[in-house]
Amino acid sequence: MTLSAGAVTDASALPVTHVPVPGAQVLAGAPTTGLVELTESIGVWEHTPGTSTDVEADEVFVVLSGAATVRFVEPSLPAIELRPGSIVRLDAGMRTQWSVHATLRKVYIAG
Repeated sequence: MTLSAGAVTDASALPVTHVPVPGAQVLAGAPTTGLVELTESIGVWEHTPGTSTDVEADEVFVVLSGAATVRFVEPSLPAIELRPGSIVRLDAGMRTQWSVHATLRKVYIAG
């Protein structure tokens, strides 16, 4: 899907096709993720319950739904709790652990 200038879409209702998180990244459960790219740098991303690791890109995101705890492996920072309305900025190269308690959906802008 492409979001054209002046167009509107409902990010909370977009269908997202999921794939399993690669086994080497899974710490608990059987989480899946999916995304819909709206432009080259804007999209909607979703993660089902479970715990996985990731290496981040530069991005800012807003949580639309769900709940999760993000732990920062590198750099060592305090864990954050995500809920609808949370706004977060991540830097490229951050190593994280995502413990998703209820399917998390976010809108992201990648830099």
